Amino acid sequence: MVMLLGKKIGITQIYDEAGRLLPATVIHAGPCAVIQVKTVKTDGYNAVQLGYDDVKPSRRKKPQIEHAKKANSVPKRFVKEMRLPNDTEPQYKLGDSITVSVFAESKIVDVIGTSKGKGFQGVMKRHHFGGMPGSHGTERKHRSPGSIASHGTDRGHGGNIKKGKKMGGHMGHVRITVKNHSLISVDQEKNLLVIKGSVPGPDGGYVIIQSAKK
Repeated sequence: MVMLLGKKIGITQIYDEAGRLLPATVIHAGPCAVIQVKTVKTDGYNAVQLGYDDVKPSRRKKPQIEHAKKANSVPKRFVKEMRLPNDTEPQYKLGDSITVSVFAESKIVDVIGTSKGKGFQGVMKRHHFGGMPGSHGTERKHRSPGSIASHGTDRGHGGNIKKGKKMGGHMGHVRITVKNHSLISVDQEKNLLVIKGSVPGPDGGYVIIQSAKK
């Protein structure tokens, strides 16, 4: 598996060779520093720890500085592990730099990001409820969920609300994986990846790009 950390720049449109207009997302990916290499002997599993986007000097903490110093690097804002099979030795060494060139031969990728946070939302926006009737007799209750009655109790386990009951609450800001997106182009000079379709998260949000699993 190939994995790279990056930042979503924004969306655009690109014409393909057949003249079709494709929606595309531009991602600045890498270079990612190999901050730590884990093996079965030392940590119980094989993995490579990657770091992206330098932390400001004024915000660097001593543990981060000492950890990154082992790889001749500086503390990174976005750090993730690339898990490897236990029967495969890591091909990267401490201090290596991984760039978008690892996707030069890839055509399909998976992208992991954090969706935009919507704050506290009602049931109509969060769960697509139809709302209360808009005709006579309804006064200032058009977007309310209505009574949950006996549907809210967990019979036999107390009178609490069932877990997963559709009600108003926090919406968005969750981890989302979009699978099997076509990789349109790779710009090795500017460290850019152009991916067909949309990618979760706002512009400037961190994302994980990895080779498609399926």
